This record gives sequence, C-alpha cells and structure tokens, in this order.
Amino acid sequence: MIEKHIILEDIDPVMFYGVGNGNLQMIKSLYPKLRIVARDNVIRVLGDEEEMAKAEEDIELMRKHLAKYNMLNEEDILDIVKGKQTKADSVKGVLVYSISGRPIKSRSENQQQLIEAYEKNDMIFAVGPAGTGKTYLSIALAVKALKEKAIKKIILSRPAVEAGEKLGFLPGDMKDKIDPYLQPLYDALEDMIPAVKLQDMMEKHIIQIAPLAFMRGRTLSDAVVILDEAQNTTSQQIRMFLTRMGMNTKMIITGDLTQIDLPREQRSGLKEALKILDGVEGIGVVKLGQKDIVRHKLVTRIVNAYDKYDKERAETREAQKTN
Repeated sequence: MIEKHIILEDIDPVMFYGVGNGNLQMIKSLYPKLRIVARDNVIRVLGDEEEMAKAEEDIELMRKHLAKYNMLNEEDILDIVKGKQTKADSVKGVLVYSISGRPIKSRSENQQQLIEAYEKNDMIFAVGPAGTGKTYLSIALAVKALKEKAIKKIILSRPAVEAGEKLGFLPGDMKDKIDPYLQPLYDALEDMIPAVKLQDMMEKHIIQIAPLAFMRGRTLSDAVVILDEAQNTTSQQIRMFLTRMGMNTKMIITGDLTQIDLPREQRSGLKEALKILDGVEGIGVVKLGQKDIVRHKLVTRIVNAYDKYDKERAETREAQKTN
C-alpha cells in the first residue's frame, strides 16, 4: 500500500468537496479500492498504485475544471472519470465563468469586436454608454489571462472624480473615501472569482484596485491594466497612465463620452487621447452603442431619450448662434 498527497491549488477546497461534502463522497465511491481522506486543501490517498494513478489524474482534471468554470458537480465528476466531455466544455466562445457557473462571453457584435481588438492589440479603447458591458467584459478578459497564466497580475483603476464630489470633503479615512468609487470594479471581480480566492489574490497584490493618482511613478509589467471611467481623466492624467505600460502588458481604457464629470473648463483626457492616438499601430478602438446594452431593456430607452434631448439642445444652441 502506498500513500500520496494531492494539493488542491488555485481553487476553494470547499467548492471542490461540494455541499455537505457531496462531491468528496462521490469521489470516494468511484474508487472503492482506495482510502481517501481530505483536510483543508490536501487530499490523502492510500491504496493500490494503479488505481491511485487514475484517481490522481482524475482529481487533477476535476481541480482544473473547477478553476476554469467556477463549478464542479456530481455530473461533472462522473463525466471526468468516464473520460467524457462535460457540459461546460461543450459551450463555445466563453471567456470565463461566473461563480454561479454562468458563461461570460460576448453578447453583441461590438462586444465581440472588443474581444478581437484585445487579441490583436496591446492597448484598447472601449467607448460607449452605460450598460454596454465594456468594463465587465474587459475584466473578464483580464481574469481569463490571469487564469491562463499569460500575466502575473491584474490592475484596475478609476479617476476619483464623479458626481461632483470632492474626496477631501467626504467622511472617513482615505480607504473609506476611495472605495465607493471603485465598488463597480469589486462587483465585477466578485462575480467571476470565489470570495476566498479573490481575497487571497488581493492580499498578495495579484489583483490590485487603486485610484488613478496611485499609478504615478510605476511601471506596470506582466499585467492587464484597466482604466475605467476614463472620460473623467484630465489630459495630464491619461498621458501619465498610458506611459505606465511595461513589458508583457495590455491596457484597456473604457469610458463614456456622454458622462463627463470634469469641470467645464477641463477637457476630457479620453476625448483628447482618442484624437491624438488615432491610427497608431498597436492601439485598437472599439465603439459600443445602444444596441450593445445588456442591462434592463428600460436602460436602452433611457439612453435613447437622453441622446435625443442632448441632440435637440445642441440644435437649439446652434440655431440661437445663427440668429
């Protein structure tokens, strides 16, 4: 009789073992000649060498399945042991899976263009109204790259200027002041990475979320770096950010040019960058619109109504100038 220890790396062992250890009990029943004992993220296997080799191989496939799809159920375990393709494996075009096992992939033509632009370029601008999935899809691309070990870290940033509020006048310490601006980024990550794993990655600085001002002086290498709400950057801020790019790094800059919260006298850094960098090799620009909105259908109607209102106001101002 021999003994081996199998370490469950990069996953939450609680999810691997299943509700009430249901997955673990099934694994034990599939290898009756082996004694299997699990504690934390280590599985001890004792017994016949030949059957142990098969169990070790299958358990590793189960671990990889959970790491990739954020789910592992008894049906998946049976398929893996039988050498069959699982249901999740048969779904095409998926970037990553949510923690509930929902496939995250492009849901419109322009979202697919964003994915293709990411594959072809090192810097991508994704511009469009709220609800078009530009930030969520960008984070999914970053999580996919991290899972595939194409990069070593994810860095997410936002300018801390929104809704006319000044940080200095808000209550609390710096973290209390900043976190509300960064919450949408936390929300997207929490949808794609199990809470225990996400907390571990943030403590190890594998995933970093910080205001744009904290980027100054850094060189960002081996990473996917996402600047969200870039329409609220100044010319100096976005120039500083774009020049932080290091080796083996991709940058995704997202923004909505209809929601600029800067003072009237300040020009949006995003609007300026799109003009200055137009046609530069290695930079992709993807424009999303109302047809890409993936939130509640009412959001599309709201966006359309405001677009119509803005257009009418612009036409009125133009008419007043000519009179």
